[in-house]
Amino acid sequence: MTSRSRHPGGDSAGQAVPGTASAELLRSEPGSRPRALLLSAGLVSAGAVALAAGALLPVIQGGSPGFTAGPLLVVLALAPAVAVLYALFTGRAGLAAGLVLGLTALAPGRLLLDLQLLADGSLAARPELFLADRLTAPRPTGPGLWPLVVGHLLTLAAGAFAAGTARDEAELAGELDGRRRWRLLGPVLGVAGGIGLLLAPLGSGNAYLLAKNAFEGPTVAMAGYLLLAAMLPLTVLVAVSSPSAGVGKGGFAGAGLASLAVGVPAVVAGLVVDRLSVAPGSVVVTVAGLALAGLAFTRFDVAEAGDAATGDLAGEARLPGLFWWRLATGGLALLAAAAAVAGALAPVLKANGPAPVPETPARWLLLGAAVVLAVPALFVFVPRLSAFARGVVAATWTGVVLAGAAVLSAALSVTEDKAVDPALFGVDLPVPSPDEVGFSAGPGVTWTFVALVLAAVAALAAVVTGVVERDVADDADDAADASTDSGLDGSRANGAVLTPVVAAAILAIAAFGTPVFTAPGYTAPGLWSNFGAASWGLLGALAVLLGLYALVVRSRPVAAASALAGAALLLGLRAAELPLVGSEYDGSSAGVGFWLALGGALVSLVAAGMAVAGARRTG
Repeated sequence: MTSRSRHPGGDSAGQAVPGTASAELLRSEPGSRPRALLLSAGLVSAGAVALAAGALLPVIQGGSPGFTAGPLLVVLALAPAVAVLYALFTGRAGLAAGLVLGLTALAPGRLLLDLQLLADGSLAARPELFLADRLTAPRPTGPGLWPLVVGHLLTLAAGAFAAGTARDEAELAGELDGRRRWRLLGPVLGVAGGIGLLLAPLGSGNAYLLAKNAFEGPTVAMAGYLLLAAMLPLTVLVAVSSPSAGVGKGGFAGAGLASLAVGVPAVVAGLVVDRLSVAPGSVVVTVAGLALAGLAFTRFDVAEAGDAATGDLAGEARLPGLFWWRLATGGLALLAAAAAVAGALAPVLKANGPAPVPETPARWLLLGAAVVLAVPALFVFVPRLSAFARGVVAATWTGVVLAGAAVLSAALSVTEDKAVDPALFGVDLPVPSPDEVGFSAGPGVTWTFVALVLAAVAALAAVVTGVVERDVADDADDAADASTDSGLDGSRANGAVLTPVVAAAILAIAAFGTPVFTAPGYTAPGLWSNFGAASWGLLGALAVLLGLYALVVRSRPVAAASALAGAALLLGLRAAELPLVGSEYDGSSAGVGFWLALGGALVSLVAAGMAVAGARRTG
């Protein structure tokens, strides 16, 4: 059997021991790129040395880190290079290429985080590199910044040379094994880590270090965190989809190690630096990074019956079954709904003085989103309705994003210009008058953030549950259970649903782009104009809706109907903004978006009925 004709399930699809066809890729395979892979490993190693050198030198002239972080940063910088060299010299070409690509994907975001030190180091929440001890004008950069920049650039260059080897390994592996196992946990961890990157990296009681979340922070750092938050789950998804187990495992490990380089220093700083504390954001990033790196030690492919699992101590590991995935989906969705209820009922703002505390009408929309998510989540636990309810949850979680963004936008608009009370930070400065103190975020903001995180993780769990349901339905041994329990069959939705689905998509775009209600003195956030923080919720909900509509025509009837039902609920929630939020404004009246949202919801329900009816006629 030649290397290009081997079975995709054999030899772990490119993750082989020395002496196998995969190991020969480094030496004699005609289509291999041994020099490119060696050059890639060399660039990664040089970049790691540069990152270690930058960690040992001052990044700001006259400045110093908040703690002795040099040894920790050196280990975090060199560990990925050591892993790449080990994989290379033990003949695991796919693993080495995947590691490099995982590191490369997150290098641009890490580069932007370091460039914030160049823009204004006093605004960078990087106590492992620099912690100000007095209020001064922005200081010039020190000699340590440039090795950090060079290190990230070398890592980027290494990825360009490793990509060819990754493609070769994918071709050698053949088709992706449809019976996925532990690799399905990767996207959940990637999204969780991405959300953690958007939260504040640490808590601060130091007047010279104002730790903020990604959206409140300085521009360059904000761009870095947003890029990292987008690239981490995307990198994991690419690793999951790779036919080569070696490339997939390497991608997981590379992304995990890069995440640890971002999260671990903030956790340690919160533990050891005076007036700093550990924040959930860096903890989530660290845990996600450790878990992703740990997944590289699990078996990615399922051996055929009778095949021996060799060279992999985790060969007998099995992903939790369909029951447990449904339990996780329903449980996470209910927890997200409960957190949304707490965010809606708890004070969003608290006054730092005697001023009255304003309330945001958007909290009632968040309460409605919690109900829309919780009701189908309850039916996920009912076996005969679980598949349908799971599909609805995969759509309605976005309602928490839609309403949560509006709540957070209202809080940010009030708190972003508040004066800082120096007594809260332990410094001896004149105390401002009460009217200068302003407002700060209340517990409602924290609960809303928690709801957003849980809703996103519940959505990933719902997607993975759908994949497991399809695997069960395609398993010949479980065909009877698949037809009665999961509610799935082998046919696709009726092609006649295409027309109403396209109409619903057009109505959805218009519904989210136009105001649901109008009121004197009120300017609604929009997609085409008045784009603000709340508009990100509109954009996210619309993107999920359009994605669902695109998948409907390729889905099985029950899955298509459940997605369309969820889309109808989401559009109904958009229309419900008129009574839930608009009623808080004097003189409010229905806008064009209200009627468009109702129309889109009605058309989506009609399409759902057509999908099921068409399946019955053809069945």
